[in-house]
Amino acid sequence: MGIPLRMMAVVPIGIGLVLLGPDPAAATQVHVPSEGLYAHQIGHVFFALSMAILIYWLRERRLVKERGWRLIQYAALFFILWNVDAFVVHYLDGRSDLFQVIDGGTWHASVHLTDSSFFLGMIYYLFKLDHLLCVPAIVLLYLGLRNLLKHAREAKS
Repeated sequence: MGIPLRMMAVVPIGIGLVLLGPDPAAATQVHVPSEGLYAHQIGHVFFALSMAILIYWLRERRLVKERGWRLIQYAALFFILWNVDAFVVHYLDGRSDLFQVIDGGTWHASVHLTDSSFFLGMIYYLFKLDHLLCVPAIVLLYLGLRNLLKHAREAKS
C-alpha cells in the first residue's frame, strides 16, 4: 500500500511553489482607521473576558484538579495577559503624539519618542513582545488538550 506515483509528483511541485513564490509576510497586523481598530479592540476585550469566564468555570467545577484542565486554565491566563498586552499596544500605536515609527514593517523599523518619558518607551517596547505571552498560551492549550485526549483514550480502553 504505497503512495501513488501521481501523488509523489505533487509534493515536489508544492514545495517548489512555496519556496520560489512567497509574498512578503508582515508580522504586524495593520488595521484600517478607525472602525477596524475599534472592532479589533472589542475582540481583545471579548476574548479576555471569555478566558476569565473559562477560568472561573474550571475552578468552580473543580476541574483543575486534573492536569489537562489545569494546563488549559494556565493557557487561559496567558491568553488574558496577551489580550491585555495587545490592547495596550494597539492603543499606544494609535498615539502619534507619543511615538513616531520610522520604516514601520521593515527589518530596520525604529520607534522614536516624541517628548515622552523613557519609561513609556520601554513599556511600549516590552509590550510589543506579545509573542512571549501568546506562544506559551498556545503550547499550554495544546499540552492540556493532549493530556485530556490521552486520559479519554485510556478510559475508553
